[in-house]
Amino acid sequence: MDLPSKAPPAPTKGRGALTNDKSRFEARKLEPVDDGWEPQPGVAEFVTHVSPEPCRTIISHNDSPDVPFEQSINPYRGCEHGCVYCFARPTHAYLNLSPGLDFETRLFFKAHAAELLEKELSKPGYRIKPIALGTNTDPYQPIERRLKVTRSILEVLQRFHHPCTIVTKGTLIERDLDLLADLAAKRLVSVMLSVTTLDDELKRVMEPRAAAPQARLRMIELLASRGVPVGALMAPVIPAINDHEIEGVVQAVAARGARTAGFVMLRLPHELKSLFSEWLQAHFPLKAEHVLSLIRDMRGGKANDPRFGSRMRGEGEVAELIGQRFKLAVRRAGLDRNPRTELDLQAFRVPPAATPQLALF
Repeated sequence: MDLPSKAPPAPTKGRGALTNDKSRFEARKLEPVDDGWEPQPGVAEFVTHVSPEPCRTIISHNDSPDVPFEQSINPYRGCEHGCVYCFARPTHAYLNLSPGLDFETRLFFKAHAAELLEKELSKPGYRIKPIALGTNTDPYQPIERRLKVTRSILEVLQRFHHPCTIVTKGTLIERDLDLLADLAAKRLVSVMLSVTTLDDELKRVMEPRAAAPQARLRMIELLASRGVPVGALMAPVIPAINDHEIEGVVQAVAARGARTAGFVMLRLPHELKSLFSEWLQAHFPLKAEHVLSLIRDMRGGKANDPRFGSRMRGEGEVAELIGQRFKLAVRRAGLDRNPRTELDLQAFRVPPAATPQLALF
C-alpha cells in the first residue's frame, strides 16, 4: 500500500473521503481536467441525496465465525457520518457508486422496513436469534431523525418481544430511550457505543459528522441510568493515530457506566486502501508512511488480511501489544468482572394483530 504519487485534493469540509473515484465495476473512467473555462466541482456538488431502496426481505443472515451475531438488519446503505475508515464503504461499488464521497452523500433507506420485518417474524418456521442493528452502517446516522426507520424496526421488535443488539456512535439513540428501557427490562436489548477517541480534533477529521466524544460518553451514562446494558467499542484502533488513547478511552467509558469494552483493528478492504492513504497524506503527512508500515506489519505485509479472526485483531508484535494493552486496560477498569449480558430468547411471541389466523373464542 503506497502513498499517492501526487498530493491529494484538499478535504471537503464536513466530509471524510477526499475523492470520489468511480466503482471498481465501472468500465469507463472519467478524470476531470481544469481547462480554465468551466468552474470545477465544489462543496455544493456533495449535498446529501436520500433514496428508498426497494427490498423483498429485511433480515440478513451471517455465518462468519468471528462476529457475534447470525442475523442483522441495516436500515441504511451509506452513512453520512463520513468516517474515513468505514469498512462498509466498498459496498457502494455494488451500486456502481463511489466508496468515496458517494458513500457519504448518496444514501439509501430500506423502504417498508417495519412491514417486512413483521412479515418475516410472523412466518411459522422463523428461528429466534438476536437481531443486530448497525453492523454495516450506523442506524442512528443523521437522516434517521427524519426517516425513523430504526425506530420503526425497534417498535416491531418490542411488540414481538424479540431480542436485539445495537452498535452506534449516534446520540440520536436518546430519542428511543422509551423503547430501549422497556426492552432492557425484559432482557431483550444490549447497546454498544462506538468511542474511537477522546480528542475532539481527531474526531473532526476522522469522523466529521459523528457526535463529539463527550456526547457519546454522556449517552453511555444515560443508557446505563435507564437500565440498558451498554458497552463501548473502540473500532477501529489505528496504530500511531489513536492507539495511544486505549487506556484513556477504556477508563472513561467505565466511569460512565459501560459494562464491557472491546476493540476492532483497522481494516482496509478494496478501495478503502487508497481512500485511507489519501486521508493520511492530507491530515498526517509526516507520519503517513509510518502508519501504513505498522498496518502492513499487522497484516502479513499487505494492507488488508480478510481471513476470519485475523481481520478483526491483526497478527504480529504490534497487534499483540495492542491486544495486551487493551486487555490490561479492561482489567484495570474492572470491566472484566461484569457478567455477560444474556438476552432472553424465550419471550418471543407473534402478537395477534400480526397473524391472519382468527382468534378462538
